[in-house]
Amino acid sequence: MAGARAAIRYAKAVLSLASDQNAAETVNNDMKLIASTIASSKDLNDMLQSPVVRSSDKKAVLLEVFKDSNKMTANLIDTLITNKRLTLLSEVATSYNNLYDHLKGTQVAKVTTAVPLSDELRVKVLAKVKELTGKDAEVENIIDESILGGFILRVGDIQYNASVANKLSTLRRELTLN
Repeated sequence: MAGARAAIRYAKAVLSLASDQNAAETVNNDMKLIASTIASSKDLNDMLQSPVVRSSDKKAVLLEVFKDSNKMTANLIDTLITNKRLTLLSEVATSYNNLYDHLKGTQVAKVTTAVPLSDELRVKVLAKVKELTGKDAEVENIIDESILGGFILRVGDIQYNASVANKLSTLRRELTLN
């Protein structure tokens, strides 16, 4: 929990500085890239978490992997290394993205489906999210064949589960209780 609070503090500081220098959107794109790269690369994540790998080696790897990133992003990496908090990099990146979206009045609607969303359904989901929350949203489609059909919509702390698997589970509970 303390790590999450620290990650939010770092993210707030970077967002404040980036906003002052009109680089918030550029840094946001860097943070999205960092978060997705660390999440998709077990080797990179393991290297960042390893106490055996020297900080200088971690820095060299990060600066090579993210060589096209903004100077402010490189400064964040330096600061995390100096403060021995590099293990929080992924959390800081995710927190920054959330804070930036909140600042811009947008949010991420995560839609879990058994098959990829069509463009037509994506538009309908965006319209429904706008109706429910009054804010614009980006749609992130997560494919999970275990839900069998239907969808699960998550926006912020709101979740709507209209999956076939959920309906079957509910029906099973009702039948076993009677």
